[in-house]
Amino acid sequence: MKAAVFSSTHTAPQPFLHIDDVPRPQLEVGHVLLRIVACGVCRTDLHIVEGELPPLRPRLIPGHQIVGEVIEGGTQELPMGTRVGVSWMGGVDGDCWYCHHGMENLCDKPVFTGYTVDGGYAEYVLARADFVFPLPPGLDDAHVAPLLCAGIIGFRSLRVAGVQKGERVGLFGFGSSASLAIAILQSWQCDVYVVTRGESHRRLAASLGATWVGNEDEKPAVTLDRAITFAPSGRVVVSALASLRKGGVVAINAIHLGHMPAFDYDTLLWGERQIRSVANMTRQDARDFLKIAHDLRIRPNVKIFSLDDANQALVAVKQEMEQGSAVIVP
Repeated sequence: MKAAVFSSTHTAPQPFLHIDDVPRPQLEVGHVLLRIVACGVCRTDLHIVEGELPPLRPRLIPGHQIVGEVIEGGTQELPMGTRVGVSWMGGVDGDCWYCHHGMENLCDKPVFTGYTVDGGYAEYVLARADFVFPLPPGLDDAHVAPLLCAGIIGFRSLRVAGVQKGERVGLFGFGSSASLAIAILQSWQCDVYVVTRGESHRRLAASLGATWVGNEDEKPAVTLDRAITFAPSGRVVVSALASLRKGGVVAINAIHLGHMPAFDYDTLLWGERQIRSVANMTRQDARDFLKIAHDLRIRPNVKIFSLDDANQALVAVKQEMEQGSAVIVP
């Protein structure tokens, strides 16, 4: 099969990936083989190929927002031809303390799609059958792909932040994940305040109905009940904290975060303000979000790239060139 392959020995800044012919995965017990029809490009993929996340394999096929069709290993629950999604969490051990206490996202021995195992920048992928999700109708393949990480992890971020109906919620950074979360917040009758760099991102936030939109140097005129940071910057976390009421929560939606500058405890954290990190997602998060996305008819903006153009897709994410989400269609 054709695949876009990352080599951990690659030292040049670009291209990140090489388009190669590689063996098609062989079916294993407990898995399904999927023919890939679309794969969203995530900023986590960029962290992997730029070395901000340590390499775990000498050669790797990235990609973890996979839409595919079951072509081998079908079961009664997943008949052949079923359209399914695969996300970042590709498996857990099921035996650790976290798995036994409903926190499989914190599993001690997780499998990460496109990081610990090969992912979706390819024509086929092998996935654990209990970690694929039948997809609801109503969205075509390219538009459902970004929901499978950016959407799910954005939804989990709202849960970690403890968002309640009718609250004032800040979104700091407005890439793919934030642009999908705003529809959910609006359905919960929340006022949404967006702080983001880049005029195109501010225009997108305004077009999606944000209550207020400002640049990275501006602060909402009201105090916020909750804030979620999407930019991988410690400075942004401090800015979000400075916008909170007493008892408010900042949830950090980032698998990699730059240095957090020192800040004053008495004025920014005291008063039972909280900072929480968002780590991965659970299968229940995925199921709940996909139902909400179907009910709300969430349809992200996408830019489609061919598999041959996987490097250009990563550059688009890095340079924030596109409004919405980059999606590779083999």
